[in-house]
Amino acid sequence: MKNFHFIFIAIFLFVVSSFAQKGVDTQTKKITETTGNNGGNNVSRSIDFGEGKTKVRELLPNPYKLNSRRDILVQNIINVLRDRKLIVDEGTSKPAEGIIVTQPFIFARGAVIAKNELNRYAILPTSDSNWRGGRYSLRIEVESIDGIQNKVSVTAKVEGKIESGLGSEWTTIQTSGLAEDEFLAALIETVTGKSVDEPTEKPKNNN
Repeated sequence: MKNFHFIFIAIFLFVVSSFAQKGVDTQTKKITETTGNNGGNNVSRSIDFGEGKTKVRELLPNPYKLNSRRDILVQNIINVLRDRKLIVDEGTSKPAEGIIVTQPFIFARGAVIAKNELNRYAILPTSDSNWRGGRYSLRIEVESIDGIQNKVSVTAKVEGKIESGLGSEWTTIQTSGLAEDEFLAALIETVTGKSVDEPTEKPKNNN
C-alpha cells in the first residue's frame, strides 16, 4: 500500500511539473510573437536617425559672391547689422567704398557663460584663463566684380575679457569663423530670400 501511495505521489508531481513547464513555454512564445508583430517593440530593428537628426553644415565661403547692385547690397548689410543689434562705427566705416565696421558687440557677460560662449566664437588658448566676458566686432568689405556681382568678405575681431589680480582687460583671440558665418547667413537670406540652413529636398523616386 505504501508503495502504491509513493508511486501515485511521484506521478502526480511529474504531471504538475510538466504542466507548469508547458505553461511557461506557451507564455514565452506568446510574448515573442506579440513583440515580433509589433514593430515598435522589436529592439533588434534598426533605427534610422538620418532624416530627423540635426545636420551641421560647413562654414560658408568667405568671401561670398552675391548678385546685387553694390549700393543696394551695402544698404542690406547695414539693415542686417541693425537687425542683429550691431552698431555701425561711423568713424571708421566708408559705405561709399563698400567698407562697413561695427562697434564691439558683447555676446557674453559673467564667468558662468563666458568660457562656453567664447569657445563658440573663438579658438581659446590652452592656458586656463579666468574669462569674464566676450565680444566681437565685424569688418565687412564689398568688392565689385561687375555691375551686378559682388564679393562680400567678413572679418571678425573676437576679444575675451580676462580677470586678473590687477583688474580685468580685453584680449584678442583667434576667431573660429562663427561670427562671420552667422552674419553671412543672415545677409544671404536678406538678399536672396532663402535661408542657407533650409534642408534640401531629395528628388522623389517615381519608380
